[in-house]
Amino acid sequence: MRYLSGIQPTGRLHLGNYFGMIRPAVELQAKGEAYYFLADYHALTGAASPGQLPGLVQETFLDLLGCGVDPDKAVVFRQSAVPEVHELAWYLSTVTPMGLLERCHSYKDKVAKGISPSHGLFAYPVLMAADILLYDADRVPVGQDQKQHLEVARDIAGKFNEKYGPVFKLPESIIRDDAGVVPGVDGQKMSKSYNNTLEIFAPEKDLRKAVMGIKTDSTPVEAPKAVEGSTLWGLARLMGTEGERAEFRAKMEKGGTGYGDLKKMLADMVLKEFAALRNRREELAADPRKVARWMEEGKAKARKTAEGVLARVRAAVGTKS
Repeated sequence: MRYLSGIQPTGRLHLGNYFGMIRPAVELQAKGEAYYFLADYHALTGAASPGQLPGLVQETFLDLLGCGVDPDKAVVFRQSAVPEVHELAWYLSTVTPMGLLERCHSYKDKVAKGISPSHGLFAYPVLMAADILLYDADRVPVGQDQKQHLEVARDIAGKFNEKYGPVFKLPESIIRDDAGVVPGVDGQKMSKSYNNTLEIFAPEKDLRKAVMGIKTDSTPVEAPKAVEGSTLWGLARLMGTEGERAEFRAKMEKGGTGYGDLKKMLADMVLKEFAALRNRREELAADPRKVARWMEEGKAKARKTAEGVLARVRAAVGTKS
């Protein structure tokens, strides 16, 4: 069984990334073959600048390893290190209906948010399909809000197979629950796009400051605090032991504890939750040669697989020399 997942290197990893993509990825690497890529081509449809991108890729690679992704168990690589993905994306684009892309929620949502539409943004699902199909992925973990991307990849693969024969597997989804929606400090879904994140590897002072900035209502200290719909509880429920979570919830429901003290308690829980990972990342950052070697090894393994799949595609479409 081969699993595949990707993450855009557009900023330091946050709690939403961890509980949504990274923790499941760490679990899956023990169950079968795992391919995890840093989607730097996709990052170009956003705010990443040429000067920022190399550093963001390096930092995201370190973050993944710090969080437990193991390059000895998984193939971890930079998307742009495998140029075969663009050749495949062109082949796929020749069978992709325009209407399929026009219906994609991601494109419509980003345009609605004021992002200037480009061909890259519009054709994003084709490149994503190439990302998946190039590695013969069997299962692709996705959140509910990303399910359409895999459905599009399956549709494109089906169109290709109808025209050229059974070249591609039709990958299945693993629907992540994303631990529910991980709330950001403003109460919206945690996202770098909203600038509302809690970064896993931020310095302790910065992390505590971010937690203290979480928006709360005007409920007085002595009164019980609403739990359901609360950003504080939405984060605390993901941390610590069952006992620690129960204590946090009890303090909210009983009253007598102000939001400031609850935030301090939450910050302690976050720092404790990720202490071992923070230490691991520091150790890795101190050995850049080892990290560089792992990146090269991941690239070589990914390209070997990609070349085999692309040879099959070229033979089917008639471009094989």
